[in-house]
Amino acid sequence: MAERTDGVWKPSPGSVYPTLQQLVDEELIVAGDEAAKGEYSLTEAGRTYVAEHADAVEAAWAATTGDEASDEFRESLGKLFGVVQQFRSGVTDAQRAAATAKLDETRRALYAILAD
Repeated sequence: MAERTDGVWKPSPGSVYPTLQQLVDEELIVAGDEAAKGEYSLTEAGRTYVAEHADAVEAAWAATTGDEASDEFRESLGKLFGVVQQFRSGVTDAQRAAATAKLDETRRALYAILAD
């Protein structure tokens, strides 16, 4: 998926494997002989579903491609989320309060940009 979306969509194993299992349970895909290597195939029901929902499938893939500016924004947002996660635990109350204040300041600054 990351390759097909030029790195825009990089799902984690924690989201991929439950989704694959759900599709197996719905009999839309079947694990191949190389299931340990992550090879799955559409069942007849899966092929029918894809054919009947071709527009939605194409729209989902199209939504994962973006221009360079949105890619830079997405990358910056990912970095921000990464550091914010560190404040969930293992920090002092003072550090968390300072981070909260900075996030509130940043939120207000972003609203000011939108107001221009």
